Amino acid sequence: MKRRPFAFVAIVLMIFSFGASKAGSTEAAWARLATGGYTILLTHALAPGTGDPPFFELDDCTTQRNLSDRGRQQARRRGVRFAARAVSISRVYSSQWCRTLETATNAFRDDPEPLEALNLVEDDSEALAAQSEEIKKIIREFRGPGNQVMVTHPENVEALTGIMPREGEAIIVAPSRDGDPGNPGLDVVARLLLD
Repeated sequence: MKRRPFAFVAIVLMIFSFGASKAGSTEAAWARLATGGYTILLTHALAPGTGDPPFFELDDCTTQRNLSDRGRQQARRRGVRFAARAVSISRVYSSQWCRTLETATNAFRDDPEPLEALNLVEDDSEALAAQSEEIKKIIREFRGPGNQVMVTHPENVEALTGIMPREGEAIIVAPSRDGDPGNPGLDVVARLLLD
């Protein structure tokens, strides 16, 4: 019976230290972005449903699954988080899907540069690998100033990093310092929950 208060205190301390370390890692992530030169991988904001209707067309948003009003608000809040921390964004890329373009526009208020390599590829591992290599090349060549953002789909982020991002999670990457210098991979340097 007398051990119970000590066990409770130990659990509370463990929870507190987890929260403190998470807050510390969040601050470290923002500090990294303040220096510039990183790539921020984001997925589109809330677009209810799954997949796209059959026979959708990239240049016709009425044929696609699109952001809801809540999704547009999410995207704007994401952009506000970067602006509030004075994170410099010098370049914004997006997949050609309307939900990613709209996420990028709502978050960063600039016209994003559509990039085919960020498009959603389903059931074609070779095409996804080729796209990933093209994206890695762009990331390797980026030096700043500021940071670049790539708004894409969860499957693409997972193919690049091995991480399936949570909703509203930014995955911050840089070219890997290890491995083959001619074809380095990516290092995940931080993860940020924006929603």
